[in-house]
Amino acid sequence: MALAQRIEDRDEVEAHSPVIASAMRTIETEREGLRHLAEALGNGLGDPFAAAVERIGAARGRVICTGMGKSGHVARKIAATMASTGTPALYVHPAEASHGDLGMIQPDDVVVALSWSGETTELADIIGYSRRYRVALVAITSNRASTLGREADICLTLPKAKEACPNGLAPTTSTAMQLALGDALAVSLLEARGFSARDFSVFHPGGKLGASLRQVREVMHGGGQLPLVALGTPMRAVVAEIDAKGFGSAIVVDAEGRLAGIVTDGDLRRTVFRDGFDRLPVEAVMSRTPRTIHPETLLAKALEIQESSKITTLIVVEAARPVGLVHYHDLLRSGAA
Repeated sequence: MALAQRIEDRDEVEAHSPVIASAMRTIETEREGLRHLAEALGNGLGDPFAAAVERIGAARGRVICTGMGKSGHVARKIAATMASTGTPALYVHPAEASHGDLGMIQPDDVVVALSWSGETTELADIIGYSRRYRVALVAITSNRASTLGREADICLTLPKAKEACPNGLAPTTSTAMQLALGDALAVSLLEARGFSARDFSVFHPGGKLGASLRQVREVMHGGGQLPLVALGTPMRAVVAEIDAKGFGSAIVVDAEGRLAGIVTDGDLRRTVFRDGFDRLPVEAVMSRTPRTIHPETLLAKALEIQESSKITTLIVVEAARPVGLVHYHDLLRSGAA
């Protein structure tokens, strides 16, 4: 959308709702800050950013995130994001560091210090400690010439940007840029490590997210619970197996135990009135291309397949042989849906 059009739309909104107009100005101001940050990564900031990712990725210790005030809150969030995506990290409060918590920082660690001005007094002891004991120091600041910027091994210099606060005082755009750059570091490290969704699930076992990251193997029905019938089985016996196992379907296998097809309730409805139905061999009724899934597939993927295909049952297959069955109700009970 052209700038003139955005201004026109904003003026129209402001005439009706000053509160909404204020919110829009804030978001647009912060969006401009993020645009400047993206441009900086393509023009000068990119090299030190890549160096920071390399230094952190090669570290044998942890990432120590630190900052004071609003920058401290952002640093805490960056540490949490890194820790949950495969980069060991923790937050150290700079004031507490001066009263004993410097002992949390070890020579193999990397300190990531946030300060918009680069002159935050409370960071002095952490900066001095990192220099004395040769702990790598990455700075995130807007002032390369500041104490923090000069002392850092790698300085990620944020572009100057207008704060969304009308007084230009409350950290708003500046913290949005700090947070975005921290997320960029975490995601770059995640990708460099080849951190998978399965790895992610190890650190997120709780809630709906944790449930969706569990594997099909953990909820599937297997062994004697499977409604299995062999090719050639008459439909009278197939219906009895469906009724006995209670999944509304029967899995058909060949003489070697390999998957050959599936008989569902829908297949039964379409053929039940055929002459001699109960004597028909199962292959005359079954579907030969059932939807299958691997035991290590995430429940989120199983749910997506079932909902997009409008089916309630997936056959779990390993080495061409059915080893389990997962029903939509299993996903509901697991909390993945």
